[in-house]
Amino acid sequence: MSSKTDQRANEILHLLLRGGKTSVNDLTEALSASPASIRRDLARLEERGLVHRVHGGAMLSSGAIYEPFRFDASFHVREGRFTVEKQRIARAAAELVQERDMVGISAGTTTTLLAKQLQHRRNIHVVTNAVNIGMELSSAASVHTTLTGGAMRWAGAFSLVGPAAIETLNMFVMDRLFLGVTGVHPQRGATMIEPDEAAVLRVMVKQAREVIVLADSSKMGMVSPSMICTPREIDLLITDTGIDPGTAAAFEAAGVRVTTV
Repeated sequence: MSSKTDQRANEILHLLLRGGKTSVNDLTEALSASPASIRRDLARLEERGLVHRVHGGAMLSSGAIYEPFRFDASFHVREGRFTVEKQRIARAAAELVQERDMVGISAGTTTTLLAKQLQHRRNIHVVTNAVNIGMELSSAASVHTTLTGGAMRWAGAFSLVGPAAIETLNMFVMDRLFLGVTGVHPQRGATMIEPDEAAVLRVMVKQAREVIVLADSSKMGMVSPSMICTPREIDLLITDTGIDPGTAAAFEAAGVRVTTV
């Protein structure tokens, strides 16, 4: 599926989230697409169990609102990239979590996989600003989960940002923080696209005894616009074996331990 089709499907679902039901004609006008394209989009969404097609339009499936991140097409696209590598990274990260740990987990596809690995752990406390991670852990009886307050500032976001999120995080000291990023560079450090999200992550870094960046090799050497932390604030980088040996050596030289899986 093309990125344009993904985007249109995401917009259809957000329109349905607001109204519950819509028509092909309304979607055609709202999204500047042909009726045939809209009908194909609705057919694909119905196959995924997200909508029910009705005469002349569609309505939202009852499960789509509550299941973590099912309705966000962009999350599915990101989740599908480097899937095997992200799963290995998540497993390696989970092995570092010990009983009675206070664990911070930021939003992201790899960190979501980590949260799934922790569902059956005993006596750990997870602090997260990611709504979908909170939902993943909501049925884990032996995991104490704190979800920060805050606002979801952009469509399809699961990351809570703003003063309420920061105030919550300032209440805790975390044994280790597992940080999802959009870029990590041996000189520039860890970065994120959205400045509001980066501001929250900077507080998470400040409140953590150990900072662990989880990033597949496609993010190595990448620099996004918003700074999270410098290389010297990163204790450990867990990535996959696709990392360039020279880049790995540059991280080590900057004081960042590198684990490849």
